[in-house]
Amino acid sequence: MDGQPEQIAEAVTRLKSGGLVAFPTETVYGLGADALSEAAVQRVFDVKGRPAHNPLIVHVSGEAMAKRVAAEWPEDAQKLAERFWPGPLSIVVPKAASVPGIVTGGGPNVAVRCPSHPLTLSLLEAFGGPLVGPSANVSGFVSPTTAEHVREAFEARDVLVLDGGACTGGIESTVVSVVGGMARVLRSGLIDAAVIGEVLGRVVECADSGVVSAIPNAATSAESPGQLSSHYSPQAKAVMVEAPDVDKAVATVERECVLITHSPDEIRSGPKRHVISMPGDARGYARRLYAALREADAMHPELIVIVTPPDESTNPVWRAVRDRLKRATTRE
Repeated sequence: MDGQPEQIAEAVTRLKSGGLVAFPTETVYGLGADALSEAAVQRVFDVKGRPAHNPLIVHVSGEAMAKRVAAEWPEDAQKLAERFWPGPLSIVVPKAASVPGIVTGGGPNVAVRCPSHPLTLSLLEAFGGPLVGPSANVSGFVSPTTAEHVREAFEARDVLVLDGGACTGGIESTVVSVVGGMARVLRSGLIDAAVIGEVLGRVVECADSGVVSAIPNAATSAESPGQLSSHYSPQAKAVMVEAPDVDKAVATVERECVLITHSPDEIRSGPKRHVISMPGDARGYARRLYAALREADAMHPELIVIVTPPDESTNPVWRAVRDRLKRATTRE
């Protein structure tokens, strides 16, 4: 990438002064700040408008840096890091005292991840320390998968954006907790619980069970990011329906609506129906998901209708896709 050393040097300067830098990962763009600076992390919450009880993932360059923010590094964490890092897996472990409570929403554990993107790995090495990195967007809305998405959300004076191209994964990392000798997937992603179980040699519980989980109140911290009932949402009202119910869903729409579907042949076109055709494979759909929601929003429709994608019986990644869509179509 042209100018990469200069970009990284400017980003490190910004981070060391307590500023914010948006960086690319293989999942979505993250909003980075010094994970060990309470003031810097507070800026992330302020700029995003993120609820204080929603914890952040700490991004690291590898196991050595991860151990700096962990009070314990269990054997399970070691096995998972060796198998999946760099990659889209966040591992929850007991947090070190050096990690400000604001990072974990006041909770005792911290999620750590080594992202698989050369630009961000170079940034982490050059900065020399861990960075928080929630999605670089206004809290609750559609996550960014390009640098331009980030620039649309924040002023340049507030956030320096490192452009690493489009994200290849498209949805946020799997989050697995290995605290207390148990292994539980707290947020579904591109790495499935069954694959994690193969590495650990036992069955791994999937705590989300494919069901939207609401956080009861602001005094209760979430175990993991991505557990709020309403999340990843477009500005326009969005609903998810089975293909045969599309006509019923749009029957009362007076203005334009946008239909997002992986099976366009099943959808009847019309003058007020804009159809966004999605890939039929799970990973392709995941990669395209957030960009499609943004594309739909840009048409300023009265309604976005999303045809329910397949379940995880055909591919476990569909579980994560459906999780994101359930939250995107939930209004609090």
